[in-house]
Amino acid sequence: MDKKKLFLLAGALIVAIGTAFLARSMFAGAAAPEAQAAAEVEPTGPKVLVAKRGLPVGTIVTADAISYQLWPQELVQDAYFIDGEADMQALLGTVVRHPVTAGEPVTQGSLVAPGDRGFLAAALGPGMRAVTVPVSARTGVAGFVFPGDRVDMVLTQTVTGDDGAALRTSETILTNLRVLATDQSTESTTREDGTTVVRAFRTVTMEVTPRIAEKIAVAQTIGTLSLSLRSIADNQSELERAIASGEVELPDDASPEEEERLLRAAMSRPGEGATTFQTGGDVSRFQRRSVPPQGGGNNRGGGPAQQDAAPVVPGISANAAPTGPTVRVTRGKNTVVTPVDRGAGALLDRQAGAMREGARVGSVGMSTLR
Repeated sequence: MDKKKLFLLAGALIVAIGTAFLARSMFAGAAAPEAQAAAEVEPTGPKVLVAKRGLPVGTIVTADAISYQLWPQELVQDAYFIDGEADMQALLGTVVRHPVTAGEPVTQGSLVAPGDRGFLAAALGPGMRAVTVPVSARTGVAGFVFPGDRVDMVLTQTVTGDDGAALRTSETILTNLRVLATDQSTESTTREDGTTVVRAFRTVTMEVTPRIAEKIAVAQTIGTLSLSLRSIADNQSELERAIASGEVELPDDASPEEEERLLRAAMSRPGEGATTFQTGGDVSRFQRRSVPPQGGGNNRGGGPAQQDAAPVVPGISANAAPTGPTVRVTRGKNTVVTPVDRGAGALLDRQAGAMREGARVGSVGMSTLR
């Protein structure tokens, strides 16, 4: 190969290497500003209080609902809670007055503290009411009920018949009631180690519908009301069953925010009707299982002897002496003798005689055939 071609090849190689280095430097220079811009987005301002999840109106603020987060200095507002200036413990137990979305700063105007005007009204959801019931250490879960918990309400009463026999019964009349306050406190007291202080209280204020408020007012005059604490997982499992059964319908075109709102409303809805019950006979063999008979009776102890007593029905007692044509009807262990008039008695006698005569003729015919 001649020298001219060698020089051309060497020159082309040098040009290619230079082009490669130039392109590399150009790409490296273009990437540097992007990295610098990304680094500049990192907030360098103070920490402000933000919502860790969506907080609708009426939510009682708890420790797992809010936290401090870095926020750009130029975006900080005077109404924000700043770390080092605001006490988060003092905000626990307050109620959300205006809805706050997840990640949004919590403003001072969006919270209302206990003791402020309109606090309890802000804690209530739309269309809900607040009712207060008296409790004791026995009926109030020994003080382990706190604001924000969910409870069921149990009514215990004694039903007495005309003969004085008593039926002791207990039934769950209401479910999934949200506790707003115990006595006049709407927040839980926490020790320095993070544990919650359990204390006794005499009244519990709950969030209910107007219809349920009427039921509670009547139930307090009937018997004793007790509270049973619900598990946190109960609402989720019952919501899944309601969705599967079609009780809760979610629109196909609903946005995630609308679905969350509908599900939250369904989970917080108080329940009434279709409840369970227990009687004295379910827990002791010496108690009744059914309503006392409406009539006379000598057994007033409420024991098993009353359970086998014949029901009071129109007619004559099975042990009474008949005074005319009667019909004796036996169902199981109960026998009732019912009188009939003379015409019906004569008709029954004729029908019985015809049946006997037919049986006799039939037997004679069978003997002739043999």
